[in-house]
Amino acid sequence: MPNFGYTISSDRQIDYDSNDRRIARYLAEHEPSFLVCFACGTCTATCSAGVFTTFSLRELIGNIKRGEIRNIATEAEKCMLCGKCQLACPRGVNTRNVILNIQRALEACGL
Repeated sequence: MPNFGYTISSDRQIDYDSNDRRIARYLAEHEPSFLVCFACGTCTATCSAGVFTTFSLRELIGNIKRGEIRNIATEAEKCMLCGKCQLACPRGVNTRNVILNIQRALEACGL
């Protein structure tokens, strides 16, 4: 097959039906404020852990809502639970409780 100067990239679509939404359901049940997060990024902008690591609470919550749960345990461990994100959140999401419940959900779901 001739090469015309381009390559075909792999598919980047997200198959929501095959993603694991158990963590999102657990969080919605145990911390209802998780559902009102609309990923504005205020939490990530004020994050102390984000200054020293690659931690992004916005990305973590977005991945959980989409059901993409690989590596969430290592990401959640980066949080220092300082509470700055909770103070800055315009929707009043209890981010500390979200992080703590992520760890509990991983244990409850056997992940």
